[in-house]
Amino acid sequence: MSVLDLPIGTLEGAPSSLGELADGNALLVVNVASKCGLTPQYTALEKLAGDYAGRGLTVVGVPCNQFGEQEPGSPAEIRTFCSTSYGVSFPLTEKVEVNGPGRHPVYQVLTGTADADGAAGDVQWNFEKFVLAPDGTVVARHRPTTVPDDPTVLASIDTALATR
Repeated sequence: MSVLDLPIGTLEGAPSSLGELADGNALLVVNVASKCGLTPQYTALEKLAGDYAGRGLTVVGVPCNQFGEQEPGSPAEIRTFCSTSYGVSFPLTEKVEVNGPGRHPVYQVLTGTADADGAAGDVQWNFEKFVLAPDGTVVARHRPTTVPDDPTVLASIDTALATR
């Protein structure tokens, strides 16, 4: 079973999967939070979603409240915050845990991928980024402080898109 096949609900509670959300596209999967110092990364994520949609990229935000309880809101509050504060139009999933014994199965797969320094394991903080090829292969992992439009992230996205 591919990571694309693992069930993960939408923010609104509908059953889904990364594969359904991607619809054949490459993916940029990011654990997000509304009350984090890194929350302004939503601006660059939304720009990437718009700029790369025609090239075959889908950005997916995965709300998580594990880091300093910085995503405490209900699904409706998260959706309202994201759309009114940052104009977010890309898909958001249900709120999940990305670390620990309650780690969502999607993140059980993703956290097995090493970053550029060769370190795999737990997500460090909000806004950790995983780039997946359309077949679900994890192309790259970028840590939270690496901004979405950093050249290394863009290069990873280009690599994922080249596999289409």
